[in-house]
Amino acid sequence: MQTAAILLKAPRALSLAQVGLVDPGPQDLVVRILHSGISTGTEKLFWTGEMPPFPGMGYPLVPGYEAVGEVVEAGPQTGFRVGERVFVPGANCFAALEEGPVYGLFGGAAQTLVTRADRVTRVDAGMGAEGALLALAATARHALAAENSALPDLIVGHGVLGRLLARITVALGAPPPTVWEVNPARRAGAKGYAVLDPDTDTRGDYRAIYDASGAEGLLDSLIGRIAKGGEVVLAGFYTQPIQFAFVPAFMREARLRIAAEWTPADLEATRDLIDGGALSLSGLITHHARPDQAARAYETAFGDPDCLKMILDWEA
Repeated sequence: MQTAAILLKAPRALSLAQVGLVDPGPQDLVVRILHSGISTGTEKLFWTGEMPPFPGMGYPLVPGYEAVGEVVEAGPQTGFRVGERVFVPGANCFAALEEGPVYGLFGGAAQTLVTRADRVTRVDAGMGAEGALLALAATARHALAAENSALPDLIVGHGVLGRLLARITVALGAPPPTVWEVNPARRAGAKGYAVLDPDTDTRGDYRAIYDASGAEGLLDSLIGRIAKGGEVVLAGFYTQPIQFAFVPAFMREARLRIAAEWTPADLEATRDLIDGGALSLSGLITHHARPDQAARAYETAFGDPDCLKMILDWEA
């Protein structure tokens, strides 16, 4: 089998290409992808060449771990039926090119994927393109669900991850958090919580601050805003060494936590919040593009501050 896929041959060298697919087995699904998202975290680092060494990393690669599509072939051991709508967190299913292997890291930006059935999650077909946001929502849920951790009363950054952190906090019945955002254009779109310019906030007794910005050099200022025994959670992805002044952190007995990627349990819990009506993913997708517009779409996703989330529509 062949499929159209986004192929990143080297940093900033991206195009739509035809690549081969491995043959599906009895535990595999063949999924026709309808929509895939562009991650402004990990995918941007692959695109710029700034990603630190990572297991399974290499070029050429098919990026993407946010894809939703329809099952077109289901192996006898999968428990799935043709026609079901599923979220696919990427796939490592690409045959080698003449010049060498194609790395499926994360392998979701393709028109057709072959994947083990135990990697996908059923979603409601009515979600449409918003189904591609499930992994990002599950990442936010994972940060919030850590054992013995408080839900945020301050979130830094009102991008998609920051909005999801705030929405899930509210969905879980906690008091609405405050959100900081330095870009005035991104302060709109809040649902049940306040978004402030950080320079206008004088509060210095936050119990739990979640940084969804990924910005460098913020840690000292965030530690200065927590109450004694408060926690700072790094929920973004950071490419530079993290450092902070010890004395202010010592005086506050500060705690620092790093939130990693979602787990299958987070996907299921997040889907249940959505299906139950407690969590909405509306208003988070701001841009769409066809796969043959991928080069421009990736530049927009990474460089346009008005772009919250770019979706590639494979149906087009």
